[in-house]
Amino acid sequence: MKTLNPNRLWQLLAVALLTASTLPAVANTPTGDYDITLDSGGLQRSALVHVPPHADGALLPLMINYHGGGGHARSQQDYTGMNRHADRKGYIVVYPNGTGRWNNRLLTWNAGTCCGSAARNQVDDVAFTLQLIDYLADRLPIDKTRVYATGFSNGGMMAYRLAVEAGDRIAAIAPVAGGMVVSQFTPVRALPILHIHSVDDPRALYHGGLGPRFPLTNQRVQHPDIDNVINQWARFEECSATPVRVENRSGNKKRGEGGHSATLERYENCRDSSVIALWKLRGPGHVWPGGQRNYMKRLLGASTTVIDANEEIWKFVSQFSLVPNPTEPVSTDTANDLGDLITE
Repeated sequence: MKTLNPNRLWQLLAVALLTASTLPAVANTPTGDYDITLDSGGLQRSALVHVPPHADGALLPLMINYHGGGGHARSQQDYTGMNRHADRKGYIVVYPNGTGRWNNRLLTWNAGTCCGSAARNQVDDVAFTLQLIDYLADRLPIDKTRVYATGFSNGGMMAYRLAVEAGDRIAAIAPVAGGMVVSQFTPVRALPILHIHSVDDPRALYHGGLGPRFPLTNQRVQHPDIDNVINQWARFEECSATPVRVENRSGNKKRGEGGHSATLERYENCRDSSVIALWKLRGPGHVWPGGQRNYMKRLLGASTTVIDANEEIWKFVSQFSLVPNPTEPVSTDTANDLGDLITE
């Protein structure tokens, strides 16, 4: 009598469920970009998904990459260049769209006290994100123990809110140039965090305070002090009292980045084997390090290659995974229904 491996059964079940979906089935999902839409909280929401080359049946990590305030999924994809990195390292990237009044332009996230109409209208972007994860996991070969979140500016703020309210679903986060602006700090667990930020950021002020006006508006945002944010998480996770300086880097003079520097600090001995780390940059502006060069330079300031955010984010988050839940029992009827798909 044949014995069915439970893991194999769930893979086969996924194939059966995916066949009728808008995305290709697990067994033959080609690399490429896919636009998806779903209803969440009475709104039609959307996202852009990038699938890297992969072996059939292999489960892949998922990276959620939130755009900045006023951006959208495709601009974040282009600016960060994360698709190329995902293809090399083998993870799926989803670039969700926030909400706004002008279709898919000038979109924001409700990260707490920021930003824009998303915060004013109390859009539940955490619920949307969790629904998006489930939607993708039903259609793509995703390892749900290795779901990570990053984001730029308002998107980095959103990654923090996700960590606070849904840390049991996310293995680690890595916000870039955006602090935590949640109304209540009540994390569900100790969560590994890597923060990337320049002390010379002209918009998301590193040391906190009221930022400059958004272009074409009178809106301004109160930013938190990043050192205070990191210390708050380190205290919650019961880390060592002071961080360890791990690495120093200098900018490339040939690229005109001689005045740029980056220092990596890490809080260790945290509860539940967590880690809190900070890449503190000097010289660059409000930017995604290693992203599209001179992108909106007049607004955001100097770009930099002193570190590659995609590489540093992946190097950090890929160390961590959630402890999987016990496998639920599979009914005999389900096994019989999939019998024609079972091979030895």
